Amino acid sequence: MFCIRIAAFSLILSAFMSPALAAEDPAFDFETRNAAGEVVIPAVIPVVYQFVSPGADDASLVLRITTLVANAWFDAIAPYNATAQGVYSDLGRRPQEEHTDANRNVAIMYASYRILNSLLPAQSPVWQNMMLDVGLDPDDNQTSLDNPIGIGNAAGNALVAAREMDGMNQLGNEGGCSFNCQPYANSTGYKPVNTAYELNDPSRWQPAVITSSNGIFRVQQFVTPQYGHTDPYVISDLEQHQVVPPQDSNPDLAAYKQQADEVLEASANLTDAQKMASEFFNDKFESLGFSILFMAQSRLLSLEEFVWLDLATNIAAFDTGIAVWREKARHDAVRPFSAISYLYGDQPVTAWGGPGQGTVSDIPGNQWKGYLNAADHPEYPSATASFCAAHAETMRLAFGTDEMGWTVDIPQGASRVEPGVTPMQDMQLSWDTWTEFETDCGISRFWAGVHFMPAIEVATDLGRSIGERAYEFVINHINGTVD
Repeated sequence: MFCIRIAAFSLILSAFMSPALAAEDPAFDFETRNAAGEVVIPAVIPVVYQFVSPGADDASLVLRITTLVANAWFDAIAPYNATAQGVYSDLGRRPQEEHTDANRNVAIMYASYRILNSLLPAQSPVWQNMMLDVGLDPDDNQTSLDNPIGIGNAAGNALVAAREMDGMNQLGNEGGCSFNCQPYANSTGYKPVNTAYELNDPSRWQPAVITSSNGIFRVQQFVTPQYGHTDPYVISDLEQHQVVPPQDSNPDLAAYKQQADEVLEASANLTDAQKMASEFFNDKFESLGFSILFMAQSRLLSLEEFVWLDLATNIAAFDTGIAVWREKARHDAVRPFSAISYLYGDQPVTAWGGPGQGTVSDIPGNQWKGYLNAADHPEYPSATASFCAAHAETMRLAFGTDEMGWTVDIPQGASRVEPGVTPMQDMQLSWDTWTEFETDCGISRFWAGVHFMPAIEVATDLGRSIGERAYEFVINHINGTVD
C-alpha cells in the first residue's frame, strides 16, 4: 500500500456510520484524531441525504462532492510531506518538524470549509458549526503559507477556482444562461426522444414517473448530462473509454425480448440477500464510502494514508462517471421497465409484485417495476457497476492484494423498499475479495431490475482501466513526480 503505518484510527468508522453531525467537541485532539473521518464526513453525509440525494444514489452529484472534498484534504496536507504535491495548488514544503497530524488536521478543516461553501453554499451554517464544534474560527480567512490555517484556506481556494467552472455547471451559468440560472442544470441541449407518457422509440431511454407515495409525482430528467463534458483528472482521451453499442436494444431482434425476460425471471426469484445487496450498492455512501472507512480502520491507516486512499478511490469513480455519462448520452438506451411495458402491455407476467407483495403471476407488463427505481439517466453502460469496478481496482493496487474481508450486518426489516418485511431475519452481506465486491455490485443492478445484463458486462473493463490511472495519478502526486 502507500507505506502502511499503524495509527489510532478506531473512531472513524463509528463516526461515519452515524448520519448525524459531529458532536460538539471543543477539546478535539488534532494531534491524535482524524478530522477528515471524524468531523468532515459526519457533517457532509446528512446534508447530502437531506438536500442533494435522499438515497445517495444520484451518483454524479454525490461523487462531485466527495471527490472535491477529498481533493481539498490532499492538497491541504501536501506541504506537510517530504515529496507530495497538490493537485490544484503548489504551496511549497513545510519544515520536517511541522509534519504533524495536528497541522494536517487543521489544514484539512479549513480546506474543507472553503470547498463545502462553494459546493453547498445554502448550508453554510452547517459548515460554520462544523468548525466551531472543534474550536476553529470559520472567519479566519488568512492565506499565509507559514501556518496550517493559511495553507488550508489557500488549498481550498485554489480548488474552488479550478473547479467552479469545469463543465459541470455548478453555478448554473454555463450553456448560455444569464437569468434564473439553476446549479447543475442541463447545459448540453439533451432532450429524450420519448416522453414519460409515450414510447416513441422502444430502443431509446424513456423518463419514468417517480413518486414517494406521498401524492407528489415527478417526471425524470437526465441528471447532469453535462457530467460527460466535465474536466477529468486522469482521462486524456475519452474516445479510448468508449464501449461497444448495445446491440440488444434493437426491438426487432429476438435478443431484445430475451434480455427483458431475463430481467423478469430475476425479478420473480428475488431473495432477501439480493434485495438487500441491491439497496446496499444503490447507496454510494454505504457501499463505496463505507468500504474506504472499513479498509482504513482494519488496515490501521494513518491520517495521511487515509487521505491518499480516499482521493485515489474518489478520482477513480469520478472520472469513470465522466466516461459513463458520455456513453449514456451517446447510446441513449432503453431501460428494462420501458421494454417490458412495450413487449407485454396489459398481458400478465410473473415477477416481483411490489413492496410486500412477493412474486405474483398476474401483474400486467405495463405495471411492472424493478425492485429499485431506475436512476435518472439512460441505460447503457451501468454507472454503478462501472464505479465499483474502478473502486475495486484502485483498492487492489493500493493494498497490493485482492483481499477485502468485509462483513456488513443487516437487521431484520431494515429494507428501505420493504421496511419491516425484508429481510425476514437478521443477515449479513460479506465479501472476501474486491472481485466479489465488484461482481455483486454489478449484478445487483440486474437483480433490482434497473439494468439489462449487457450494460453491466461492459462496465468492468471500463471502470478498471480508469481505476488504474487514478491510482497512478495519486501515487505521482504523493511522490512529487508530476509533469
